[in-house]
Amino acid sequence: MSTTSHIDTAHTCGPLDPGTVRVADALLHGDGTRVPCPAAVLVEGEARRHGVTTDRGTLLSGAPGPEALTPGSGPADLVPVAGGEAGLAVAGVDEHGLAAARAAVDAWSAAAGPRTVLLAAPRSFCAGVERAIEIVERALDQRGAPVHVRKQIVHNSHVVAELEERGAVFVDELDAVPDGATVVFSAHGVSPAVREEADRRGLDVIDATCPLVTKVHTEARRFADRGDTVVLVGHAGHEEVEGTLGEAPGRTVLVETPEEASRLEVQDPDQVSYLTQTTLAVDETEEVVDALRARFPKLRGPGSDDICYATTNRQDAVRAIAESSDLMLVVGSDNSSNSLRLVELAERCGTPARLVDDARDIRPDWVRGAGTIGLTAGASAPPHLVEEVIDALAGLGPVTVTERETARETVHFSLPVPVRSP
Repeated sequence: MSTTSHIDTAHTCGPLDPGTVRVADALLHGDGTRVPCPAAVLVEGEARRHGVTTDRGTLLSGAPGPEALTPGSGPADLVPVAGGEAGLAVAGVDEHGLAAARAAVDAWSAAAGPRTVLLAAPRSFCAGVERAIEIVERALDQRGAPVHVRKQIVHNSHVVAELEERGAVFVDELDAVPDGATVVFSAHGVSPAVREEADRRGLDVIDATCPLVTKVHTEARRFADRGDTVVLVGHAGHEEVEGTLGEAPGRTVLVETPEEASRLEVQDPDQVSYLTQTTLAVDETEEVVDALRARFPKLRGPGSDDICYATTNRQDAVRAIAESSDLMLVVGSDNSSNSLRLVELAERCGTPARLVDDARDIRPDWVRGAGTIGLTAGASAPPHLVEEVIDALAGLGPVTVTERETARETVHFSLPVPVRSP
């Protein structure tokens, strides 16, 4: 496969604003041949990183008009891929746009080539995330827009944007919700103080808290009621942690590292229990709990692990493919705790790893030279984003996808009464 870039002529279907780069999602030749450009999203992302506004559309190849860059081989200037041909093309009407176009196409042309994708399974949505999203969707269908949601329903920018388009209004605190309006509590849970405020203001509350987070809240109350100091292992500032701390604020302390655990002072060392955030890395959490147990030999914990099944399964799946991969891509937003833990786990396995919100975030220098790419998604990332990454990579050359399944998930959580079908 040739990776040489050069200037060809093309023109756009439709007007192009100065300073805008049009990225081809298809090339149309004069003989009517239409060539798909599945890697368009990759080129678009690179052009945007060069500070240029982009749009997407069809470019007409070989006709008079703005210059377009089309890397590849042969007179058609295409990058051959398995089962057909694919192109990379962009067009701009000013010098800055053309410079960005040249840089973007050249960078991705240099990364073109065949590769293998090792697809982790399980990946993407878990039962708690699916339930939370369905709750908001049903609330919108049943009550009409707007439906207010306290915090992001799940930590994924695409999910939030799609629900906003349907009429969901995401707010940081309840003071932004009109009295008597419908409000959905996010999957991460809330403290009793938030519930009390909602009751006081007569809000129509629909609780989308993940049942596994509710389990941790119940344990926090039970441990505190028996007189224990409750040590919560988690990340400061995370919404789930804030909600759990609020269940017994006078008896709960937060620790994040083994070092903090080994220095912890409590009123009665014989009366200590621990809980954990549900989205932590299993191995790192074990280190913190081991440090707690060394400091407090009578330490008690939950009857079953607080780290949820989906978090554990996705980490096991990454562990199964990381060492065989030249690069690990984790699809997820940067505020997603479970997605970040997957990146960190792959790195601890010795594999370079990157978090991407979608295919647009992938950079050519990451991919160049990576013959085998591991691919997964955090529990709050939509499955279609994973497919889009695979499709985009296939626009650079033949892709062989091998899925490695380490667990089969069958968990399903029922919906809360307010949104159940009659």
